[in-house]
Amino acid sequence: MSRQDAISLAYLAAIVSFVLALRFLSSPTTARLGNWLGAGGMAVAIAATLAQRGLDHHVSILVVMLVSAPVGAFAARSVKMTAMPQMVALFNGVGGGAAALIGLAEFHDQAPEPGRIAFNVGLSTVLSALIGSISFAGSLVAFAKLQELVSGRPITYPGQKLGNGLLIAAAAGVGIAILAGPQEDGLLIGVIAGAALFGVLFVLPIGGADMPVVISLLNALTGLAAAATGFVLHNNVLIVSGALVGASGTLLTLLMGRAMNRSIGNVLFGAFGQVAAGPAAAAAAGTDGQAVRSAGPEDVAIMLAYAKRVVIVPGYGMAVAQAQHAVRELADQLEHGGVDVRYAIHPVAGRMPGHMNVLLAEANVPYPQLHELEEINPEFPRTDVALVIGANDVTNPAARTSPASPIYGMPILDVDRAATIVVLKRGMSPGFAGIDNELYLDPKTVMLFGDAKDSVTRLVAAVKAL
Repeated sequence: MSRQDAISLAYLAAIVSFVLALRFLSSPTTARLGNWLGAGGMAVAIAATLAQRGLDHHVSILVVMLVSAPVGAFAARSVKMTAMPQMVALFNGVGGGAAALIGLAEFHDQAPEPGRIAFNVGLSTVLSALIGSISFAGSLVAFAKLQELVSGRPITYPGQKLGNGLLIAAAAGVGIAILAGPQEDGLLIGVIAGAALFGVLFVLPIGGADMPVVISLLNALTGLAAAATGFVLHNNVLIVSGALVGASGTLLTLLMGRAMNRSIGNVLFGAFGQVAAGPAAAAAAGTDGQAVRSAGPEDVAIMLAYAKRVVIVPGYGMAVAQAQHAVRELADQLEHGGVDVRYAIHPVAGRMPGHMNVLLAEANVPYPQLHELEEINPEFPRTDVALVIGANDVTNPAARTSPASPIYGMPILDVDRAATIVVLKRGMSPGFAGIDNELYLDPKTVMLFGDAKDSVTRLVAAVKAL
């Protein structure tokens, strides 16, 4: 077997590993294996690439890998679970930025004097630079919003949609000019700069409530940029892996939009979350004289301990407080007392796809106890206590009852149909959608104010004392 045949076989093995990794990642019970398969496939692909004849700068490549790999490993192991969405955004942005820079480097090396780059190579280069730059800049803005370096609310200015449209059209126009006219580095740098600016302005008007959808979309764009870079480098494994990421990211984006009963266009251009929060008086009473009721941990512990069925609804409040281990301990105590405990998972709860599943898996919550929206909603009328931990927008009955609400029509968890609702929150501030939650004024609802981890810990102690 020749060296090139061995390299081709290694690339094929890497491609098969990536496909199997996606398959195993579709279930939490096999996700760990999927991660190992994906990582192993990437290691094989890197080794095969380094074995290519004619590859220059081996020492420089290895030095960069030896420096960056420990940094990545340390970051992945030390990042808090609450910051995982930010890290996903950063990793995604790095991939897009790398695709854009590779496109620029290859364009500089291949541009003949005189002569022209082949149309297919030039098109792939422009696309990798354009799409990769959008993904890079947009991911950085998503990171900044999630990290609260900038406001999570939509940031808009008059004529933003028209301005964005003109900007991306100008960047695409320069790309077309490269294909049809002079092929100069300055023009491609202009494409990269214009696309990066568009990426910033594209994500700024999107509210924090839509970050799961935005992260999925940016992930898909990075995959497409990587696939285009594969055509530039004539690398099949990069083409296939980029296509897999692009396709899976696109499907996930569409599924997330469907889970919110909103079109992708509305998510991207609707400035969702710009609605002003309700008046402070809503914290004390509703317009119909309904008052918010609060309770102490001892009272709530009695409700939970003497219930037959409890459904726990985790949300971003649980993530921020890192309360998942305390929640698992509370569930164990209740189950020890004969209570049927389940978890209700909304597709867009948290700040990235599958955020709640990841947190609960970290706390070793048995996967069969996790129930998706369609499965758990029919169970709420037969539920004694629904314990909501910071899940604001995904439990708001306004999605069913208020046509004027910005979340009207969004599928929600029907916690208001449980016999009793207990909500754990720091205060009465609205969620990322920017609207007050009607659930808090329901006569069946009691509020347990405070940090979620501290509140759940006190609930555990109170249940043990019964």
